Amino acid sequence: MSEAQTDKGKFADTVVDLALRGIISGLLRIPYERRIPFMGTIVRRGIGPLAGYRRRALRHLNEIWPELSDQERARIADGVLDNFGRTFIENYSWREFGSRLGTATVTGDGLAAVAQAAERNQPVLFVTGHFGNHEAPRQVLTARGYKIGGLYRPMKNQKFNDHYAKTMTEMSGPVFAQGRKGTAGFARYLREGGMGTLLFDVAVPDGVEVDFLGKPTMTATSAADLALRLNAVMIPYFGIRQPDGLSFEVAIEAPIASTDPATMMTEATARLAARVRQNPEQWFWVHNRWKPQKARSAATISPGPGS
Repeated sequence: MSEAQTDKGKFADTVVDLALRGIISGLLRIPYERRIPFMGTIVRRGIGPLAGYRRRALRHLNEIWPELSDQERARIADGVLDNFGRTFIENYSWREFGSRLGTATVTGDGLAAVAQAAERNQPVLFVTGHFGNHEAPRQVLTARGYKIGGLYRPMKNQKFNDHYAKTMTEMSGPVFAQGRKGTAGFARYLREGGMGTLLFDVAVPDGVEVDFLGKPTMTATSAADLALRLNAVMIPYFGIRQPDGLSFEVAIEAPIASTDPATMMTEATARLAARVRQNPEQWFWVHNRWKPQKARSAATISPGPGS
């Protein structure tokens, strides 16, 4: 890449970063009760269709649930975009978001396991998907005194990514970018008795083939690999948006048994699928989760040197 092309790319990133920051800053001036649904409407009616997200969601819904009517698929796709917009601005409104989560209903059998692990200084790895607002459980547990780090996929725009990562760190705990260095840091953080969260429902070039919503899909074993390597308790959790669009139920489920990576990720995927079937509009159907890829045996990842 030439120096001119590099400079052009940096300039474009700067323009996009400034534009997005300006939009976010403007939205944060609107009262919370109006801000959240307003951003949902922007994405549902404008950004989502223009970016092709709605078309992609409809295609995936047709592939997985062809028995649904066109009207039902359209309703779910619109809900997907609305939930995405709401989640985006909620996470940038994290102080107000966290305050409102103080009244969230907490369900599931995992809270006792979290407390026991903390007493033993045993690592905890929470696993979840792009469902509801995946930051809601982390906020609720942070309010209860737990510090939870995260492993995330960096955005292509480095300038905006830096801002996003800073927001995620301020919200609930340290975040680590996916990659050799970030994974090593995340592993060290867990090994010291820390708690972390990882989203596993993304397309991967390899992994194990498991059933997701009735169709084989390649799934990374990274979460289970880490849990087994570090003797961490692996707990699925979910932030489920309620009918008012603003409040949440936080489900902290029973731990997944420590067996082998393929079995553990099959169970984690089944837990997510159950949530998606209950509230299909809350999962990010824009993801291409069913890419045909070459399966591999369940190999462990290496946290990197010095970890």
